[in-house]
Amino acid sequence: MRKLNEIKAFSKPLIANLFKLGISTVQDLLLHLPLRYIDETRITAVRDLRLGDTAQVEGEIVHCEVSYKPRKALIARIEDASGQLTLRFLHFYPSQIAALKVGTVLRVYGEIRHGFFGYEMVHPQCKAVGEKTVVAETLTPIYPTTAGLTQPNIRKAISLALKQDTLTETLPSSVYKAFHLPSFAASVQALHHPTPDANLTDLENHSTPEWRRLAFDELLAQQLSMRKHYAKRRSINAPAIAASKDLTLKMLENLPFKLTNSQQKVVAEISQDLTQPHPMQRLLQGDVGSGKTIVACMAALQSIEHGWQVALMAPTEILAEQHFKKFETWLKPLNIQIAWLTGSQSKKEREAALIAIASGNAQLAVGTHALFQDAVSFKKLGLAIIDEQHRFGVQQRLALRKKGEPEPHQLMMSATPIPRTLSMSYFADLDVSVIDELPPGRTPIVTKLVSDERRDEILQRVREACLAGSQAYWVCPLIEESEALQLQTANDTFAHMQASFPELNIGLVHGRMKPAEKQAVMKAFSKNETQLLVATTVIEVGVDVPNASLMVIEHAERSGLSQLHQLRGRVGRGAAKSTCILLYQNRLGETARARLKVIFESNDGFAIAQADLHLRGPGEFLGTRQSGVPMLKIADLERDVDLLEAAKSVADGLIKQYPSAVEAHLQRWMRHAAELVKV
Repeated sequence: MRKLNEIKAFSKPLIANLFKLGISTVQDLLLHLPLRYIDETRITAVRDLRLGDTAQVEGEIVHCEVSYKPRKALIARIEDASGQLTLRFLHFYPSQIAALKVGTVLRVYGEIRHGFFGYEMVHPQCKAVGEKTVVAETLTPIYPTTAGLTQPNIRKAISLALKQDTLTETLPSSVYKAFHLPSFAASVQALHHPTPDANLTDLENHSTPEWRRLAFDELLAQQLSMRKHYAKRRSINAPAIAASKDLTLKMLENLPFKLTNSQQKVVAEISQDLTQPHPMQRLLQGDVGSGKTIVACMAALQSIEHGWQVALMAPTEILAEQHFKKFETWLKPLNIQIAWLTGSQSKKEREAALIAIASGNAQLAVGTHALFQDAVSFKKLGLAIIDEQHRFGVQQRLALRKKGEPEPHQLMMSATPIPRTLSMSYFADLDVSVIDELPPGRTPIVTKLVSDERRDEILQRVREACLAGSQAYWVCPLIEESEALQLQTANDTFAHMQASFPELNIGLVHGRMKPAEKQAVMKAFSKNETQLLVATTVIEVGVDVPNASLMVIEHAERSGLSQLHQLRGRVGRGAAKSTCILLYQNRLGETARARLKVIFESNDGFAIAQADLHLRGPGEFLGTRQSGVPMLKIADLERDVDLLEAAKSVADGLIKQYPSAVEAHLQRWMRHAAELVKV
């Protein structure tokens, strides 16, 4: 892959500026595609201009002045054979005034607006016309750029790159013919230099055959990388753990409920994976309250029955402790020893837990990030269970896996349902199980949208619910006052409620409290010692209080859909009718209005997740800034779902039949992401 510093035509300053954009090779430059295009291939006469159109006009400057009414502006008028057009500059320099001399022939490009003197352009692109000035033969691309790198410079650099003979195909042409896609060379040329008759709308919507070809290539590279990683994992040794014959049956006999059909199906999938001699990498998805924890417990029992230890890691101490208590309830009758390991333990407690884990006496270790620290040593780790896996970074998940020899199986759980297209692309290297039904007896949660103007009314409703024996959450978005956002804070709300409701015991929990303080507050709420809990979104995951049947979320318009759905799932854990009230500020923006409409109309986690993906994009949805997963630059998972299906259908065959071509394709498309891995 040829580097730019190997080509004499590229100056050092140009190379340095391109490097700021992540461009260091000819291939990088070729795949630095336009954001949009402007049509400078035709000159429009003034008389043919239409309001709202974007056009190029050429004429002689017949007037130029700095006007001070109604505000300071540089006003110029150009004239062609058919009429005059006004140019208005609200921000300008003395050099611009000098350049707009009467008599100069000027070519301008901009949007046609209605002004005081007729049609005008505000801040148009301007170019003085000389003898050698020609009309462009192709549409003019506008590229993503950086300080110090002008559009003419980047266009010149790309034109040089197009002459370097690097537009060869990486994969057999038959792959593209099957999907009626043009060649790589034709696609790149057409996107950098579109012909005058190209459809501007289709180009900017990325719906031309050329855009679709490159989107397919990018999706295919992603699929190939994922499938190669999937295949590589199958060559790694892992403990082959036979199905449980004793412990799971005993636990099921003791349970006060029966597993749903969906839970039974998922248990069978996981059990089958554990019997294989290669590491399981399975993602267990289930909506809030669908019963993922008991499924994970059965996987743990299969491992424990055959002499292997299990680690269960959760992102917060609150959630980890809840898992610990549930597992203790289920496993204590089976004489299974559980170790508890978190960062807030005393030195004595921690040392005892470490000894139990290292000796193998603790068959199950439950904890937070403390589990993958260097001091933790397992005697025989066979299964790692990670809850809310997206909250852990790649290296953190990998560190826990390295605690076992051979490599342990890994089960990841998520209560954030993942839309199908994301699952097909960013999770293509994982096996996915979905619990798609809720346990019987769960009463649907009623969601209500209420303006903040009715705040006092809602406060009274909370008070009445608590006095009647129920418990309630009041969720606030911030801990401290922010002048920029001017949001109601948890601290202020807590103080106000204490003053307003002296007859209630009220708790406060937020992320900046010490772990021990948080634990104490949550414990009091779990035991119904406090009736009302004022909290930040720290309670988004893992708090299970069946008696809590009312939740109020302040400034709901500022929260993401998945977060709102997760929070809402903290009520409705028991048989009582539960309500979630979303308080919003008036004058909602379009996006906020769309979010609230979705959460109000649906309790389906997958439908909500799909809408969240549409509104926020995959980067925000996946938290890729933390995970290190590179994002797609050209393809769009909603727009290009047919291309994703096509890429998925051919990936495995290409790996088997054309391994060297696959490597070349990955080198072209994924050089900056050596591996697209979720460990």
